Amino acid sequence: MNELIIRLSDAEREECADLADATGRSPEELALDAVRALLKAERDRVGVQALRLAQRHAPLLKRLGA
Repeated sequence: MNELIIRLSDAEREECADLADATGRSPEELALDAVRALLKAERDRVGVQALRLAQRHAPLLKRLGA
């Protein structure tokens, strides 16, 4: 398992701890869920843009054999 160290302000750390406590999770679980949600959202956003570009340039891509 890989580790990633992030620096939070005191206010961010406190808010994270409070939310983790309120939801019955650890701050680490909360942070992991947030990272996963961001990665999924970005993957989806980039996928939509890639599809849009592929459709927009389909004739060129076909001529190039892509």
